[in-house]
Amino acid sequence: MAADEDGRTARKRRQILEAARPVFLRNGYVGASMDEVASLASVSKQTVYKHFTDKEQLFTSIIMDTTGQVEELAKMITATLDDSADLEKDLGELARRFLDALMRPDLLRLRRLVIAEADRFPDLGRTWYEQGFERSLTTMATAFERLTERGLLRADDPRLAAEHFVGLLLWIPVNKVMFSGGGDHYTEADLERLSKAAVAAFLRAYATSDTA
Repeated sequence: MAADEDGRTARKRRQILEAARPVFLRNGYVGASMDEVASLASVSKQTVYKHFTDKEQLFTSIIMDTTGQVEELAKMITATLDDSADLEKDLGELARRFLDALMRPDLLRLRRLVIAEADRFPDLGRTWYEQGFERSLTTMATAFERLTERGLLRADDPRLAAEHFVGLLLWIPVNKVMFSGGGDHYTEADLERLSKAAVAAFLRAYATSDTA
């Protein structure tokens, strides 16, 4: 019986979070209304406050809820590179999937929202970055260190190499869409071209003669 109750509580909480996310993304923190959240979640306002003490806690939960996606990125990085026998091919696959994940319109809107509210919630922005993007960089750096040990890369500073790789990959498309809104400014062919160019530039800088 307790397990059923826990399950219902978790489902209700998820229901509220899913209803609240578009409200915050559309209206920002200040403009978001708990009444609208309750209406979209098909629950009473009292139920919303039963699960989330106030608007700030709900907002924080929405932001931090997305860091779980990083686990998938981390697994993808490790699985793609750990046993690589064709670094150009595998880095290309990693680049394309990484770009696909970070160019999702909902994630871009969330990124804008975190930046917009960074002064109001500096700890939240810092934690979101540390548990999200920074964890992916750390995982990638570890993978590049292993590739260096195997003689496929020459990365004296694997963390810097990871930052270079991600910078080459994201600088052009993410900067454009962050200022332009939406996430549909690039076609699949555009993203494929950007991925290949980033991998080629990275390998010119970091590949060993055995890899080239």
